[in-house]
Amino acid sequence: MKKLILIAVIALAVLFIVIVIAIGLNLGPIIKIGMEEIGPKVAQVSVKVDAVDVVLLTGSATVKGLIIGNPQGYSTTQAVSVGRIAVTLDPLSVTTNKIVVRSIHVESPEITYEGGLGNNNLTKIADNVNSVSKNMAPASPGKPAPKIEVDDFLITGSKVHFYLSGVGNKDISLPDIHLTDLGKDSNGLTPAELTSAVMGAISTDTVSTVTSTITALGESVKSLGQSAVKTMGASVGKITSGLGGLLGK
Repeated sequence: MKKLILIAVIALAVLFIVIVIAIGLNLGPIIKIGMEEIGPKVAQVSVKVDAVDVVLLTGSATVKGLIIGNPQGYSTTQAVSVGRIAVTLDPLSVTTNKIVVRSIHVESPEITYEGGLGNNNLTKIADNVNSVSKNMAPASPGKPAPKIEVDDFLITGSKVHFYLSGVGNKDISLPDIHLTDLGKDSNGLTPAELTSAVMGAISTDTVSTVTSTITALGESVKSLGQSAVKTMGASVGKITSGLGGLLGK
């Protein structure tokens, strides 16, 4: 009898592991479909993903080939593309009030900025996100979203493609961004606070690179380059605010 019970327990344990592995193998395609179906409804532009890989047992996920399209009326085909996003987190923290993300590595992100300083493709997408977020309730009404801790955040190979009305076109490579211990010494950060911290670092570290490169188009547009970077940051801030509404901040 004991032997039969032991066999049954082992069989259940093996079955559980098989189910976990099966869910892990199938979760990637499910997330991919979700991103490509929900993304366009929120941003009102096309969203394409090459692949999403998830390994539940190690708490890791990878998004490959993310492309966010441009609104109608713009000549460039995409607003944002990212070669690869790799995330590793502590699986046990997912059920707590503070999700611990061990690492985030964003590889080869490219942002296309098309239009003027006031109206451009990024501000249009931001307006779309905010418009949708106002009409959508958070996933868990009355319950705040879990806070987030990010131990290591790395962005490499960033590029910005400027298509500024009345000025010209310019491609700019940005320096790598490496942040550590975000929200580690506190109760964590909200999604909006995390994005704000990352964007603040990006703006601080890259504004000098952008403005010095823009100078190549002429000294008279140097200040225009600075304004473009600030406007881009404001656009991302608007998107963050909208997503904060969707996530319950």
